[in-house]
Amino acid sequence: MTGIRSFTRVQLALLGSGFLVNLINFSVYPYLAILLRDRMELGMDQVGVILGLATFVQFAGGLPGAALAERLGLQRCLLAAMLLQTLGSLGFLAGGAWPALTIAALFLRSAASAVYSPSVRGYTVLGATPDERPRLVSASYATGKVGIALGPVAGALFIHDPAAMFAVATALHVAMTIGHAHLPKEQRDDQQVVEPLRRALHGTAVLPFAVTALTLYLHMHFYQYLSSYAQGRVPPVFYGSAMMAYSLILAVIQPLISKWVERMRYPHAMALGFGGQAVGMLAFIGGNEIAIAVGILAIGAGNSVLFLKNVLEALARTKRSPTVVFGQQRLAEGAGAFLSGIAGGGLYHLFESAGNLPGFWLAIAAQCLLLPPIVLLADRMLRRPTLEPAGVS
Repeated sequence: MTGIRSFTRVQLALLGSGFLVNLINFSVYPYLAILLRDRMELGMDQVGVILGLATFVQFAGGLPGAALAERLGLQRCLLAAMLLQTLGSLGFLAGGAWPALTIAALFLRSAASAVYSPSVRGYTVLGATPDERPRLVSASYATGKVGIALGPVAGALFIHDPAAMFAVATALHVAMTIGHAHLPKEQRDDQQVVEPLRRALHGTAVLPFAVTALTLYLHMHFYQYLSSYAQGRVPPVFYGSAMMAYSLILAVIQPLISKWVERMRYPHAMALGFGGQAVGMLAFIGGNEIAIAVGILAIGAGNSVLFLKNVLEALARTKRSPTVVFGQQRLAEGAGAFLSGIAGGGLYHLFESAGNLPGFWLAIAAQCLLLPPIVLLADRMLRRPTLEPAGVS
């Protein structure tokens, strides 16, 4: 109870909202491919393009979303995002009769997430001291992960009646919109410099940006392609439970280790994080329940450190506002996820055609071990001239 009481009422409301947003969104996301195929009569290659573009909008749109929040205000952008979420739910609901609205609803939801994510995290840490930030950031990520974990379970209850699911989602979004309208507007610092949108990347913490992109690039191989690999190897119920457990691992571990991760040197956090990813990818080669469970546990433990440290390091290395930093990190996530979709899909197809899918995980594990040192080395080489003493020839 002490931990809960340390949050303000506004912070608790924002944490609860982050949980509900992800719960609603991820009750739909696992079934979008089926929904688009059935409603639009599209091929899976066309569905993949639509979902890839929507994901890119959701992640990469976080940067202009953050710049917009910095200019218009966090509370206003949170309210606007909730309105877009409500319209998206209505679009999904109406898509049963007018299928084209399903695609419009998907992109509305993606745009809403692009604005909502940096705004809610920026508002959560608003006015917090540097010592308070790790606790707030980890709590924000933890509640969001719980929503991600429980969303597919909630969606499964409505899998045969999507209209009911979208009706419930619309009602929840309307209620949340009303709640966000009553959030207090933040007080602006008169000395705070608000950069124009064209300078949204100004002051980016380069190393955390690169490491975040690499983190998502490697992570999404597991998140996007393990389901296809697991099909026929393990029961679907086991796979769904294991993926829910992954999100719960992050939700439980991150708040517990936030202070420890804050004090950890960045290269050490990278070694733990990418090492966990490598162990997990290698475990998947086994292709059975135990191997997949061990792999997910290893990746979850590694990502608990790496995801949190990337954000804390980005906040510590720049003078930009937390809202903009969260937007820059979302852009890095989008770049990594997009690259994973392009390169990872081709690599998976290559190994699948060769009849050697376990080799795919070996190739990704090798990247987990080889790419992070290259990023660190490149960063040191780029910074070396600025670190040389004056007068050295």
